[in-house]
Amino acid sequence: MRPRRVLVTGVSRPLGADVARALAASPQIETVIGVDTVPPGDDLGRTRFVRADIRNPLIAKVIATAGIDTVLHLNLIANPVVAGGRAAMKEINVIGTMQLLAACQKSETVNRLVVRSTTTIYGSSSRDPALFTEDMEPRQLPRGGYGKDAVEVEGYVRGFSRRRPDIAVTVLRFANILGPGVDSPLARYFEFPVVPTVLGFDPRIQLLHSSDALAVLLRAAAGGHAGTFNVAGDGILLLSQAVRRAGRPPIPVPFPAVSSLSRLASRLRVVDFPPEQVGFLAHGRAVDTTRLREVFGYTPRYTTAAAFDSFVRERGLRPTIDPEQVVRAENLLLGLMARRRLVGAP
Repeated sequence: MRPRRVLVTGVSRPLGADVARALAASPQIETVIGVDTVPPGDDLGRTRFVRADIRNPLIAKVIATAGIDTVLHLNLIANPVVAGGRAAMKEINVIGTMQLLAACQKSETVNRLVVRSTTTIYGSSSRDPALFTEDMEPRQLPRGGYGKDAVEVEGYVRGFSRRRPDIAVTVLRFANILGPGVDSPLARYFEFPVVPTVLGFDPRIQLLHSSDALAVLLRAAAGGHAGTFNVAGDGILLLSQAVRRAGRPPIPVPFPAVSSLSRLASRLRVVDFPPEQVGFLAHGRAVDTTRLREVFGYTPRYTTAAAFDSFVRERGLRPTIDPEQVVRAENLLLGLMARRRLVGAP
């Protein structure tokens, strides 16, 4: 059954706004309601915006009054700075999800739930497999931040699915998303004039272009794809390769120093890099997307490398140090070394 009355949470952020706008443009959908605590900055088409906090039980009234049949829960926040602090972020992510699930459980009209999750739930450690499948447990559970919130959220979603087996539930574990308008800790990291890396480590990273994230969410809303799916672009990049593509000079620092730098950056509100993100910069993470292609029926248009190159072009990133100057400096140094050898020769 195709959706007719849809509720989308988190429409004040780019991905939620894009999803609501695309659904509202479909003539087959009667009503799209966008929910968030602050109004969206962009036009959402014929989406009806409702200023509401999903932590409030009144979200059940919104669902019941509109006769919602499909819920897309995208209001999971990865950056504490956006939420107003770590405590507020956890409340929105976990308590908000619990209230939304309670509202869906009481509803007589909801028949489909789509939840945005993250591959961060797999953690990052030296004992990780080459690729995580959806059935694998993390070798080391995230100890805080977005990853820990996502683990709790998925636990509540599984409990909801057992209580309401008549509702089709789709959980999408997105890799790090890059694309137009995306403001994330990883995006800000690659925009630094110099990029701190962990000395002795060169982790694998996987990325997802925002247009592929949008396409997957719309496909999930259309139905027929219940289950849990890893969502990432094909292939990987080594962090060193990504730093070079961004034209940034890397600054290798010992692991303890990276943790100290991340805490300082968080306090200064430059960028928030919680402990699990620091582990990601050391060990990386990669997931298997076979189920996405063979069961869900979607192959991302952008590979990891193509998504990153698109991000570099869209942000207008330029080399911090002019490559021609580097070549001239190298030639000058080689010339000096050659002259010293000639002068010192018998």
